[in-house]
Amino acid sequence: MSKNTEATPKRTRGESANRIFKALREEILSMQLGPGQPLDEVSLAERFGVSRSPVREALVRLAAQGLVNTLPNKSTIIAPLNIEEFPQYIDALDLLQRATHRLAATLRNDADLADIDLCQQQFTQAVKEGDVVAMIERNQAFHMAIANASHNNYLAKSYASLLDEGRRILRLYFRSYNDTLPPELVVEHDRIIGAIRNQDADLAESLAHEHSQEVKTRFLEYMATSHTSGIKVI
Repeated sequence: MSKNTEATPKRTRGESANRIFKALREEILSMQLGPGQPLDEVSLAERFGVSRSPVREALVRLAAQGLVNTLPNKSTIIAPLNIEEFPQYIDALDLLQRATHRLAATLRNDADLADIDLCQQQFTQAVKEGDVVAMIERNQAFHMAIANASHNNYLAKSYASLLDEGRRILRLYFRSYNDTLPPELVVEHDRIIGAIRNQDADLAESLAHEHSQEVKTRFLEYMATSHTSGIKVI
């Protein structure tokens, strides 16, 4: 009897932490919570109607994904975006994307192709629904399905780490399209799948490179856009 009584609070606390984690993660990835914004445990506990314990658990999980930082004074902030390092980031992403996609075209099997196709279907559905967080997650799942098809765990792990770091960059990339992606961007994925299915390694690598460069160009153009040039201030 006492064992069951003890188990219930743990299960409830875990469920609460998971609920808080999912809610904050969505708000961070969608940029509702901006880079550098502080997170107060007391305020979050009041917001979600819980004690501070599940809030701490959720923040630990967010920190593990690189979405929040714990400062020396024990306060927590949304992880900043380091725009200065973006060129280095995209270079590293491009190299790993080309390598994983090339190997996938060479080494993929039927199960790999099924996983890639499923991820593309889910990404396409997220685009149709205009669900930005789902688009970010499904896009990452699509490219990771390809990385897994490379059958090189070291490359896949490194690539996954870069994709994790770039989720908010991808959020701004989608925002540059007003969160409505043009059909040709979905087709880009289909072309990559076709190259992998046909085991055309050269084409798979080339398309992977074009894909990363399109993100780079679009992101930099968006960051350079002025939204106030036509506004008169009296």
